[in-house]
Amino acid sequence: MNPVNIHDFRDVARRKLPKIFFDYIDGGSFEEETMRANRSDFSRIALRQNVLVEPRPQDLSTTYLGRRHPLPFMLGPVGFLGLYSGKGEIKAARAAHAAAIPFCLSTFSIASLADLRAKTDGPLHFQLYVLNDRSLCEEFLDSAEKAGVDTLFVTVDTAITGIRERDVRNGFRSLTRVTPALLARLLMRPRWLADIALTGMPSVRAIEHRPEFGRGALEQAANLSRRIDKTLSWKDIALLRERWTGKLVIKGVLTPEDAVSARDLGCDGVVISNHGGRQLDGASSTIRALPGIRAAVGNDFCLMLDGGILRGADVIKAIALGADGVMLGRAYAYGLSAAGEAGVAEVIAILEREISISLALMGIASIDQLKGSGSSAVVRYET
Repeated sequence: MNPVNIHDFRDVARRKLPKIFFDYIDGGSFEEETMRANRSDFSRIALRQNVLVEPRPQDLSTTYLGRRHPLPFMLGPVGFLGLYSGKGEIKAARAAHAAAIPFCLSTFSIASLADLRAKTDGPLHFQLYVLNDRSLCEEFLDSAEKAGVDTLFVTVDTAITGIRERDVRNGFRSLTRVTPALLARLLMRPRWLADIALTGMPSVRAIEHRPEFGRGALEQAANLSRRIDKTLSWKDIALLRERWTGKLVIKGVLTPEDAVSARDLGCDGVVISNHGGRQLDGASSTIRALPGIRAAVGNDFCLMLDGGILRGADVIKAIALGADGVMLGRAYAYGLSAAGEAGVAEVIAILEREISISLALMGIASIDQLKGSGSSAVVRYET
């Protein structure tokens, strides 16, 4: 099958990946209500069609995080990309940089920032999970500075990990080694296994020098997740703001009050995010939370949004309701899993085409014009 949309890439990824890794990408917490709401709430917003508008040259470029970018979205942090495709982080970063958009590396990654910087000179961002071991956090910050990271995203909604029942059933993060039963499941995906085998045993490169984290990605991931600081507070964010000289963005905000707190502490923006529906099940979808947060922080504070973005129309709706830009997660992870770097590049191209066609049918020539139109470009249906 030749994928024509991101749903098609998801189907290919489901067939290609071992279930333990597909479910990690695809699943949410508990009943997965918030994960589903991230998608279904987009369907409660309609795009306003305008006809017989004089054609004008299209411009999909826009400004977010203080810089002009050719597209209104970037690749956000997704953990363990190197488990979905060999050298997955490098492949995704290359695809992003070929499109001249940023790539954000997760703390939970197979490749390190140094690995990425050796392979690409495009814009790199870094997502930091604050750990109990502040010396290791300092190592991460030093590595980010050496790699020329412009923006640090601090994830703040995972101090307590939601129960992701698919992961519990599959043993993800409870298995610390490849057991005979897991090996049997992995052998059922020979194309994936051959691809991963070419790069050697996956390992979280940023902590390979720390023997206390163990060996191999499964054991290291389990030990790393246990060390996320459960006492993280706004005081720690204030200290981090003093330490980090680049842009600082808080990821995992769903309320106007938290967004205002981040702004008042001197942060450069927030990501409206519920961790893809993988944390507090029953929390608001991100698109539903967006308008109230924009009203609270004003027009000059950067708001990024993730969660549920699978169509170009979703990007348009998010920007119309106040987002400066959108961060992709599952969408490009499906592409990477299905077809490596080419899959990520095609996901980016699909979204670009869908945004372009939809804007043309709306009689809108540019993202800047869309932002100027604001909520008048859409119709919201309350339920």
